Amino acid sequence: MDFSLSPEIEDLRRRTRAFIAEHVLPLERDPANFSDHENIPAERLAPVREKARAAGLWAPQSPKQFGGMALPVVAWAAIYEEAARSVFGPLALNCMAPDDGNMNVLARVGTPAQQERWLRPIVEGKARSSIVMTEPAPGGGSDPGMIRTRAEKKGDRYVVTGRKWFITGADGAAHFILIARTSDDARRGLTAFLFHKDQPGWRIVRRIPIMGPEEHGGHCELEFDGLEIPAENVLMGEGDGLKLTQMRLGPARLTHCMRWLGFSKRCVEIAQAYVAERTGFGIRLADRESVQIKLGEVAQQIQIGRLLTMHAAWLLDQGSRARKEVSMAKVQVADALHQAADLAVQLQGARGYSKDTVAEWLYRYGRSARLVDGATEVHMMVLARFLREEGTDFWQWGAGDA
Repeated sequence: MDFSLSPEIEDLRRRTRAFIAEHVLPLERDPANFSDHENIPAERLAPVREKARAAGLWAPQSPKQFGGMALPVVAWAAIYEEAARSVFGPLALNCMAPDDGNMNVLARVGTPAQQERWLRPIVEGKARSSIVMTEPAPGGGSDPGMIRTRAEKKGDRYVVTGRKWFITGADGAAHFILIARTSDDARRGLTAFLFHKDQPGWRIVRRIPIMGPEEHGGHCELEFDGLEIPAENVLMGEGDGLKLTQMRLGPARLTHCMRWLGFSKRCVEIAQAYVAERTGFGIRLADRESVQIKLGEVAQQIQIGRLLTMHAAWLLDQGSRARKEVSMAKVQVADALHQAADLAVQLQGARGYSKDTVAEWLYRYGRSARLVDGATEVHMMVLARFLREEGTDFWQWGAGDA
């Protein structure tokens, strides 16, 4: 592949960077703009979101007829990385999880009627969304085949009972994608459903406290005790739930990587600015070989992650599922973010441990990267399986498993 960006994508990248610098980074500098959950309240972000829409930088992943930009995945990589120079940037451009992944999958598999009802409001920024998959043990986590929440068909409706947890963004979301069991078939036992927050038969049990900071809507535990979903709100078809999760999670994992790369670069930016000015024992920290080695190492790891991410993005644009490439990117970028955030805290000393910069925010946020959308160990198992099946073809240059 050619790693140079087209003139159109490069222009969008530059405009995104300028927009974040002018309109979003200043929000971080005022502690009043952080809510109790350490994110930005929707009402304070709303004016910036309108500016992003007016600037033509809104919803890069979504169809134009709903107000999005309908860009290729390679363009997402360039734009999301720049958006994530600020911790509020992806929210400002409407490309933050879980809405980002939900918009993408609804655009791919939703019927025209489903897209009009469920997708359009998310793209327009009028509704937030959540995907409901993970369950308390012994239910499904990284292995969706263990999902126990059931949807029993009764006439033209499905009645849902069960429990879910760590559901990102559930508190405040209006539109939900639910994965539930409709049969015991190993491959076709799961089905995806759409439901609205105002439907009876479910509730948020609690907003689970985490190391934080939290995404909008937190990470919640849900209980279903008779939620009725009409058959018209089945996504794809009955038994297609596992297929839908694979279609959603592959690109969603990669968009996490795109944002994490921006966060990683921000950590380096904070660290570099500090060591360039701080002296100790008669020498600038930036002039110490030990500091230079640490910065060089993390810069290299970030660049490896960028190359893996862009390669996977290019493969997705070619029609490949890019399963092993996405797994490699996810592992690498998650580790790079953790390393970059740790370095930014360490090089700043006590200042890094304080809330005077967003380094400690990114440090806590970055730790979750090695867990979400499949723990590192699960992705390594995926890679080992591909290596066993493909042998030396594991390293082929082509478009992979199209």
